[in-house]
Amino acid sequence: MKKHLPGFVVILILFVLSALIVLPTGKGVLFGKPIQLGLDLQGGLHIVYQADLSGVADSEKGNVLSGVVSVISNRVNPLGVSEPNIAQQGDDRIVVDLPGTALSDEQKQRIGSTALLVFGELVTGDEPYTWENALGKWKPATDTGTPDGKVLDSSYFKDNTFLTTNSQTGQVLLNFEWTDEGAKISEAVTTRMLGKRLGIFEGDTTLLGDDGQPVAPTVNAVITDRGVIEGLSISEAQLLSKQLNAGRLPVPLTIIYQNTVSPVLGSDFVHLSFLAGIVGVLLVMAFMILFYRFPGFLASLGLLFYVALILAVYKLLPVTLSLPGIGGFILSIGMAVDANVLIFERMKDELRAKRTLGAAIEAGFSRAWSAIWDSNITTLIVCGILVWVGATVTGGEKVQGFALTLGIGVIASMFTAIFVTRTFLRMTIGTNLTKNLALFTTESGDRNA
Repeated sequence: MKKHLPGFVVILILFVLSALIVLPTGKGVLFGKPIQLGLDLQGGLHIVYQADLSGVADSEKGNVLSGVVSVISNRVNPLGVSEPNIAQQGDDRIVVDLPGTALSDEQKQRIGSTALLVFGELVTGDEPYTWENALGKWKPATDTGTPDGKVLDSSYFKDNTFLTTNSQTGQVLLNFEWTDEGAKISEAVTTRMLGKRLGIFEGDTTLLGDDGQPVAPTVNAVITDRGVIEGLSISEAQLLSKQLNAGRLPVPLTIIYQNTVSPVLGSDFVHLSFLAGIVGVLLVMAFMILFYRFPGFLASLGLLFYVALILAVYKLLPVTLSLPGIGGFILSIGMAVDANVLIFERMKDELRAKRTLGAAIEAGFSRAWSAIWDSNITTLIVCGILVWVGATVTGGEKVQGFALTLGIGVIASMFTAIFVTRTFLRMTIGTNLTKNLALFTTESGDRNA
């Protein structure tokens, strides 16, 4: 028994940590994270964007809208929204359904902004201007200084912007790198504008710094390959960096409709699902104890460990639970018990062959392992295929959710069956419990422990 005490301590620590993460059911004691619920269980936001395709040829509109869907997906994921539904609607609209209502108005606008930073220079005299702010009137900065030149903007950025901090001022720096063409334009612009301000604008608005003033650094050197934008708040810099790396929308979008969506299944369904899950687990535990007696009791303890571990993983990753996700979770519970059934049946075979109880336990696990391994690996392969298929079709997030919860459950069930239940059984060998063979099998006969 002492030999297996370290394994038992590991199991106990994992169970306590999992319980602290899971309980209470809202935000757990440890890490304070709730379980994320999908759109069908908690409702969310329904936003419709309209694309301005006035400058796009009819033959290219389909490709442009597909690109818009892809860029919006890249922008939504860093916001921490799980299982969003983003799809084209009609000829010029994009529908975005987001679980929860935690997005701010700024984030909603950001999702549909083109994310194109344009560098500008102050106009002189009566020159036409594009922007006006506290520093004056501005026009796009071009490589020749004329309206016919190439405008210096973020379309020439590489998709690798990142944040650093100025070691002297402590301000956040948004680092970017020019493409080859951007480097030529930047060299021409910064050479021409040495000692002058270079304003930065996004769409029709001025990019503002953490102090609320326009971001317009003075050009102190010729910039050819890379540069930094200084003065932004850290939240603004992070959001801007994610948007720039996610890609630029090929056309402007406008929000034409938004609404809060009620959960399709409602809170009653969540309550009933939770209740059904508890009843199901209790019934499975009762079956295991009645049919397999003491090993069934230990497997039931392993099942409680499994449920706590799975829910903790769901909170930590986090995993969004929609109806398909709950289905994957419940199915994985059945697979966790299935592994124990295979093991215990092999143990019975060994006991019928007059093996000692200790030898029967070890042989039961080793003989069942190949079947458990083959079954779970094939299931994991199927889960991988479902995740891949879900990523290639519109609305495939629910398929991915099912595959994810099932895959996590399969991995956890292997750990529970092979390590947790096995450790429990090994700790009983040599104790008084093993002297009563009736606790281990419903069959009669004398066996040695």
